Amino acid sequence: MLFLCCIVAGSVHDYTLMKDVFTPGSAWFEKVNLWLDLGFLGADKDYQSTQIYLPHKKPRKSKKNPNPTLTPEQKKQNRKQAATRVIVEHAIGGMKFFHCLMHRIRNHLGHFVDYFFSLSAGLWNYKIY
Repeated sequence: MLFLCCIVAGSVHDYTLMKDVFTPGSAWFEKVNLWLDLGFLGADKDYQSTQIYLPHKKPRKSKKNPNPTLTPEQKKQNRKQAATRVIVEHAIGGMKFFHCLMHRIRNHLGHFVDYFFSLSAGLWNYKIY
């Protein structure tokens, strides 16, 4: 884990949170490649100075296209991207190995929740290296 964002309680869409933390047009991602999932559709339009990799979305079923599928090239690109992103997903799952993140935190100190996330990310980094 190289970066932890602010902790948000409740249901907040990933892309909405990204736009709140990293305002579109800022220089955060200019020298970085972003590998995002389909929850971030529209990011390539908002962050144009960044190299963004989004998977291909399967077309909708319609009368003109009754059996929608991706082309073999698109499937190959999606598999390549999934292989890259699985490392991130495993890191998030590895942080959840520390049960302090899995259960309700009953502490009223706001910064204490940030400590839980920072400690679990640090311990996970220590475990994999």
